[in-house]
Amino acid sequence: MINFMIWIVVGALIGWAASLIMRTNDRQGLIGDILVGIVGAFVGGYFLTPLFNVSTINEGNFSIPAMLVSLGGAVILLAISKLFRNIAGFLLMLLIAFLIYIYVSCWSLSSASMFCGSIRALPFLQ
Repeated sequence: MINFMIWIVVGALIGWAASLIMRTNDRQGLIGDILVGIVGAFVGGYFLTPLFNVSTINEGNFSIPAMLVSLGGAVILLAISKLFRNIAGFLLMLLIAFLIYIYVSCWSLSSASMFCGSIRALPFLQ
């Protein structure tokens, strides 16, 4: 039970710090800070843990490196949410996702369509 309470408090602190970094502090309250901190720790665990080989606060690790990885995940989460707040950011994310899909589906040599052949022939992909 005490570990759960520490997790909530540390999640709130991480969410608050991330909202200060991303300048979204005036739009979210205490519950928003807690959610950003905890969900950001999940994002950090998914994207940043393999890079830094450090667990997050969601795994019960309350060390400074774990808090920094969780903070990084919270900042990534807020950056993505800021992009989706307007239509231009949404369209940009949609374009990036489409380009990644084309790259992944056409890069294999088994795909012999004319479209994929022209994608592979682009000079900046060589």
